[in-house]
Amino acid sequence: MLIMKPDTRTPKRKLGDIGENIACEFLKKHGYEIVERNYLRKWGEIDIVTKKANIIHFVEVKSVSCVTYQGLALVRPEENMHPWKLKRLGRVIQTYLLHRKLECDWQLDLITVKMDMTTRRARVEMIENIVI
Repeated sequence: MLIMKPDTRTPKRKLGDIGENIACEFLKKHGYEIVERNYLRKWGEIDIVTKKANIIHFVEVKSVSCVTYQGLALVRPEENMHPWKLKRLGRVIQTYLLHRKLECDWQLDLITVKMDMTTRRARVEMIENIVI
């Protein structure tokens, strides 16, 4: 008999998981190979690791459910890339490269996913090559 565990994720975590799935589909559609998801260490997490044209892309995903006023989004997920978040990402990226013994070109990218939960549509934007 299969016993289903209750879903204990917070609404924020559920939204983040949906956003990461949408981001993966976006990346695949644009020719990226998904290498790994949710690389987690005590000091940080990389949401998605991808590869395209021999460059490793470390992708941070920021998702929001859109609140709009006269068609303008009131929340900008990219504003959640605080300096301390960039510092943590830098440390976990270095750990990933050392752990995998990789010596290659890499970059940090940000994908924002703005979801309208009523229409079940999402707007995806990618900001490439963020300087840490």
